[in-house]
Amino acid sequence: MDNTGQKKILVTGGAGFIGSHLCKRLLERGDKVLCLDNFFTGIKANIKDLMSNPNFELIAHDVTLPLNLEVNQIYHLACPASPVRYQFNPVETVKTNVMGTINVLDLARKTKSRILQASTSEIYGDPTEHPQKETYWGNVNPLSIRACYDEGKRCAETLCMDYHRQHNVDIRIIRIFNTYGPNMDINDGRVISNFIVQALRNQPITIYGEGSQTRSFQYIDDLIDGMIKMMENTDGFIGPVNLGNPSEITIGDLARKILELIPESGSKIISCKLPEGDPQQRQPDISLAKEKLNWEPKIKLEEGLRKTIEYFKKEIWQNGETKN
Repeated sequence: MDNTGQKKILVTGGAGFIGSHLCKRLLERGDKVLCLDNFFTGIKANIKDLMSNPNFELIAHDVTLPLNLEVNQIYHLACPASPVRYQFNPVETVKTNVMGTINVLDLARKTKSRILQASTSEIYGDPTEHPQKETYWGNVNPLSIRACYDEGKRCAETLCMDYHRQHNVDIRIIRIFNTYGPNMDINDGRVISNFIVQALRNQPITIYGEGSQTRSFQYIDDLIDGMIKMMENTDGFIGPVNLGNPSEITIGDLARKILELIPESGSKIISCKLPEGDPQQRQPDISLAKEKLNWEPKIKLEEGLRKTIEYFKKEIWQNGETKN
């Protein structure tokens, strides 16, 4: 922190969907933001409007390589987050979660900065507990095609705890449940972006199996609120803590809801084979977030979907099929 009280904050994966929203929010409150990304899945257009801000600095760097920066806080978000992306190069996904996390923890140790680890609901695997509390250890297949992400994130949490215990690193751990909103990659393969884009293109909406599996979706603004509250809490609460929306919906009902919100679409819903390791239920218990952070999501699904649909309409009909 400089003599004006301005914080210097590193956001790894800062050009990604969540990272770009976080960078914008931190800049709006007056922080200096170092956005680190290797653009494996990050998108430069996500941060285009931030580049002219004198408090914003873009660092093109792979987090699996050592870091030498002066910072006060670290939000560690770097890692592909959708199955399509993290399964494309599973070895690199594991390296990002393990070597990348070691590098940012070493930086936090050296600079005595607080670090927030963006973990995931995927550490619960295909849960046998419903809804999922932070005390649940999960049901993960370490040999599945999803394990590069699931086990990688579990190891990252272990590393955070070990650095905390062994080196007294000031850590925070959040577990992010399904999040959606503007700046999602049009081709990332996640369910809400898939359904919206398919509906806007009048393509069949593809659900896996019968669509009876459930998910809980939070809008990006709610997540950013929770992340900042967790980073800034001064009660010694390190987590892990679930950040998600406990309002549960089946995938089939989600597809029908999106079609209702895009009445001009001619898309029909079709069923595809269920992918390996796809969880049947996913719903966060957010009692701990309410208690420790005074946080809970505020934006209803329909409101968030409308905002996200407008974003993708602009992407598809005005700016072409993808962002470069």
